[in-house]
Amino acid sequence: MECRIADLRCKEVINICDGLRLGYVDDVLLSVIDGRILALIVPGPARFLGLFGHEDDYIVPWERIARIGDDIILIDVKEHRRERRNKKRFW
Repeated sequence: MECRIADLRCKEVINICDGLRLGYVDDVLLSVIDGRILALIVPGPARFLGLFGHEDDYIVPWERIARIGDDIILIDVKEHRRERRNKKRFW
């Protein structure tokens, strides 16, 4: 299966451990050296009706992706921890 990064942005991310719907892919972390995808970035939930921005983003490492389907991306994450984009720690 081939997929463009633009196609990933149209897919919803769902955690298969607890059924949590994280949202849609917003960005992708790439390794420039070897051309691998390192992680998917999903924006965090909106704060108070979206007036005060969003909470920290979800950064999902590529190794945590269980399946990529036509409409959704299933991930397998036991613990939830949100990180800011500029930090190097992942889920």
